Amino acid sequence: MLMLKLLVIPGFLLLISLAGKRWGPSVAGWLSGLPVVVGPILFFLAIEQGQEFAAQAATAALSAMFAMIAFCVTYAQVAQRAAWPWALTISLLVWAATAVVLSLIPPSLTFSVIAAATALLAAPYLFPSVQPIVSGPKPKSDKLLLRMVAGALLTLAVTLLASTVGGRWSGLLAVFPVLGSVMAVFSQQTRGPAFTAALLRATATGMYSFAAFCLVLALTLPSLGLTAFALGVAVSVGMLGVTRRLLAKPAPATRSMTSNE
Repeated sequence: MLMLKLLVIPGFLLLISLAGKRWGPSVAGWLSGLPVVVGPILFFLAIEQGQEFAAQAATAALSAMFAMIAFCVTYAQVAQRAAWPWALTISLLVWAATAVVLSLIPPSLTFSVIAAATALLAAPYLFPSVQPIVSGPKPKSDKLLLRMVAGALLTLAVTLLASTVGGRWSGLLAVFPVLGSVMAVFSQQTRGPAFTAALLRATATGMYSFAAFCLVLALTLPSLGLTAFALGVAVSVGMLGVTRRLLAKPAPATRSMTSNE
């Protein structure tokens, strides 16, 4: 389990970084919608705490989509005006405040679906409209290694907490923006705020895949057991293919920016 935590997220960060260098922020952000963080967390919760517990956590994780998209929108907006420490601090505070509010609402799959759907449908209209420059200086290898280490440390911290705070907060913490934080900070540092906004907007689009995974687990874990994870992965990958078409559509017009590099 420890090796999985140390290898899966850094490995996926490497793939996303290579995808961003090759195809730009839209593809990189879209790929980050896969449940590579919440999937392993829920899987080990199902093994260690039971399938009912993991199903409750999946329901909470689905509602936490609202907090995750709030993080992405906030970071993208603040990054256009401020350096990354401010953008990261403010966006994490927004995530935490939203997660606390969600934790106070009685758990319900219906509410979780409504919360996730509302956030997903509203997201495209909340991001800044940007024209990222993708042909600038490429991130250095030390930066790439640093972001992989940061991703591993964040994943360890979140999963250690998630196993001790109950099903509701386990699900909410499973959607802590591990990938989002690392990718956003290093993208802003190396590619500029416009690239970062485009990356996070694509991340929000890719989260349809994430939402589908959590919904399948919440519905089928009690009856199918661990087989539900295979079904969830299949549905998630299928949804990822569907959302690829959404990235081809232009962003809703708000205002135009370019990278400041």
